[in-house]
Amino acid sequence: MQEGIHVTAQRFGPLIACLVVCFVGCRPADPGVVTIVSSLPRTGSAKQQSDTIVGGIRMAIEEAGGQVGPFRVEYLDLDDSTAAAGQWTSEAEAANARRALQDPDVVAYIGTFNSGAAKVSMPILNLGDLLMVSPANTAVGLTKPGLGAPGEPNVYRPTGRLNYTRVVPADDLQGPLSADWAKKRGVKKVYILDDSEVYGKGIADLFDERCREIGIEVLGHDSIDAKAQEFKSLMASVKAAGPDLVYFGGTTQSKGGQLAKDMASAGIQAMFMVPDGCREQVFIDSAGAGNLEGRCFVTFGGLPPEKLTGKGAEFVERYQKKHGELPEAYAVYGYEAACVALRAIRDAGVKDRRAISDAALALKDFDGALGRWGFDKNGDTTMQTLTVSAVRGGKFEFEEVLDANAVGEGGSGSDTAR
Repeated sequence: MQEGIHVTAQRFGPLIACLVVCFVGCRPADPGVVTIVSSLPRTGSAKQQSDTIVGGIRMAIEEAGGQVGPFRVEYLDLDDSTAAAGQWTSEAEAANARRALQDPDVVAYIGTFNSGAAKVSMPILNLGDLLMVSPANTAVGLTKPGLGAPGEPNVYRPTGRLNYTRVVPADDLQGPLSADWAKKRGVKKVYILDDSEVYGKGIADLFDERCREIGIEVLGHDSIDAKAQEFKSLMASVKAAGPDLVYFGGTTQSKGGQLAKDMASAGIQAMFMVPDGCREQVFIDSAGAGNLEGRCFVTFGGLPPEKLTGKGAEFVERYQKKHGELPEAYAVYGYEAACVALRAIRDAGVKDRRAISDAALALKDFDGALGRWGFDKNGDTTMQTLTVSAVRGGKFEFEEVLDANAVGEGGSGSDTAR
């Protein structure tokens, strides 16, 4: 499959190049301007999270004085969701990617929030070598050969070149480490649910696999219909199985809160564990804080805002001063993604998409708000910090840092919070 993709790229390379020239030739470029685009769900249930990501992006550009090298920086905030759908759609994301590709001033694309949306825009942007920096994608198949579906990630690289990067750790860490954490907490039996989407099912499958490796019994693994209004009959089956923990691979938008509410209504006493797609205040609000109190745990790729140090802590302080509230967990990733784009433009020194993508991929010792890190050969961050938080008092409360070195050792491990 991979070889076939490479041959296809070689065969149609001239046509691709011609199409790209047509795309960017729609209007003359402004030699003194570079535009950074973001494509995020700005409508519907993910709006609160994307608001803070955009806030982080704007702060990075403002702190740079709206200038990088000889270029004035403009920012375009695009919505990949629709009011009708209440979430991202393939049509909206594809339209955003084409719009960015056709604008000769656009040199960086910050997005997407959802891994499924990335699958839509990645091959489009790759045709024009347009740098893509995701603040939130975690699906393994986007970048890691052999860990995703057949043909991934080459299917997203029709030119055979890389232009995609992400500043968050992928799910090949988050899924297994969640199972390791459960083992450490004495969990012997789990019931796994997922939302059937790229991100949710992917991380649930990794959690499932790791549970079986380390001796946790998987009582069941079901996919839900995220369009359903409630899951009471499903929860009756879950309760009858008698799990110590229910794990949901999904997001707030794919009914994480409703599942927690229905668990409580069914009288299920098990712990409830969710991934970073639910680490937002709206998840707690939708579930009802009382239904989560002391029993819900959420994993996250990196430190929560209140635990950041150095430049990260300085960002949180500036954000609070500007917006009057603590940023949501992904705000700093929006900020870091924008800082990466600005640094790549500066390092390239020219308004050339391929040069800017190469400059970003070459970052190996980036001193940013997330600490000191770089990109590996796949465009993945070298940062491997993952954390667990509990819901207490209607808020997320930091619990501990997970040990990424434990994955693959056949056991569990974590570093207690310091």
